[in-house]
Amino acid sequence: MSNRDDVFIKRAQVPAQAGYEAAGLAWLADAVPGSVVPVLSVGGTELTIERLAVARATPRAAHEFGAALRRLHQAGAPAFGAPPAGWAGRTYIGSIEQPCEPTDNWGEFYAEQRVRPFARAAARVGNLAAPALALVERACDAIAARDWDVAPARLHGDLWSGNLIFTPAPGGGVRGVMIDPAAHGGHPYTDLGMLALFDAPLLDEIFGGYGAPEDIWEQLPLHQLHPLAVHAQTHGPAYAQPLTRAAHATLELLR
Repeated sequence: MSNRDDVFIKRAQVPAQAGYEAAGLAWLADAVPGSVVPVLSVGGTELTIERLAVARATPRAAHEFGAALRRLHQAGAPAFGAPPAGWAGRTYIGSIEQPCEPTDNWGEFYAEQRVRPFARAAARVGNLAAPALALVERACDAIAARDWDVAPARLHGDLWSGNLIFTPAPGGGVRGVMIDPAAHGGHPYTDLGMLALFDAPLLDEIFGGYGAPEDIWEQLPLHQLHPLAVHAQTHGPAYAQPLTRAAHATLELLR
C-alpha cells in the first residue's frame, strides 16, 4: 500500500482481489454513496481510492452511520452468497479466497460457505483442536437445518472497526465511511456481529441508528462464527476459545 496526496493506492496480491474490492465498493455505493469510499481507478493489482482523513467519532455520526448501514442492507441482493453486481471472478475476505455461490437458503450458505471451510482449515493448520472443530460442526449443522425467515441483504461483509473510518464530512461534522469490503448477499446481522466483535466506536449509537432489536446481543455470536473461524485459520490458536464460545452460544440460541 502507498499514499499519494489525496489518493490512496492499494496493491493486491492478484488482480482478482483488486477487481472484487472495486466491484464491492461500487455495489455498496449504489445504495449509500456518502458512506462508502469512492473508487478512483482499478487496473491489474492496483486499486486507487480517495484518501480519508481520520476524525474522532461522534454520537451523531455513529447514529447516522447506523441508519446508513440499515439502508445498505435494505438495498438487498439477488441471493445469499451473491457477489457484487457485475463481478464474476474470485471472491475474498482480505487476501483469503472464500466462495460466493448464490443460494436461496441463508443457513446453508452461512454454514457451508462461511463457517465450515475456515474452521476446517484452522484445524488442518493446528489452530483448532478436534473437540472444538466438532463443536463448530454441530453449530453449522444446526444453522443449516433451521428455516431462516430473512431476505438477502447487501453486506459489506468484513465490517470490523478498522474498515469503518470516521472522517470529516464535506458540509461540516463527521461521517462514517466504509472501506475494504468483502461484499456479498447475506444476513443483515452479519455486519453488526463484525462491528461488535472488534469493538467499533460508539457501538450503542450505531445500533440505535440501525434500529437493532433488543435481543441483538443474544444473536450476535451466531454471526461472529465466520470472522472467528477466519481468524482461527489466519491469526493462530488464540481465536480457538472465542470461536468455541460462539459455537456454544449458537447451539443454545438454536436449541
